[in-house]
Amino acid sequence: KLFDLYRQFYGKPTDVPGAERFVMERLENEQSVVYVAEGDYGELCGFTQLYPTFSSLGMCRSWILNDLFVVEGARRLGVGRLLMLAANHHAVTTGARSINLETQVSNVKAQSLYKSLGYEVETEFLFYSKVLG
Repeated sequence: KLFDLYRQFYGKPTDVPGAERFVMERLENEQSVVYVAEGDYGELCGFTQLYPTFSSLGMCRSWILNDLFVVEGARRLGVGRLLMLAANHHAVTTGARSINLETQVSNVKAQSLYKSLGYEVETEFLFYSKVLG
């Protein structure tokens, strides 16, 4: 359900079964790592999902922080920061050299968090995308 809320935040239609299937496939196939944050009563209030990758130029492992989401009622309480710190710890313990992420230009709140944790805007390379199909 939390992953479905995340997708809705980015304008996608609700699809709880599809969201559950997608996350379970990633975890069962060891294709991603997910960290969740729990509220005071055990309710899930946020998550981050990391995907492994490698840098050919750096000849090293790195992680893509693809998803970070905190439910509205838990925002501005440090939940996102804690999830980012968990992601950082995971990257360090797996011997990665970097964590890479992208965010919408309009998401200034997230950008502020990322900058406060030492992330820098990439200016040397351009990011391209092509939708297939």
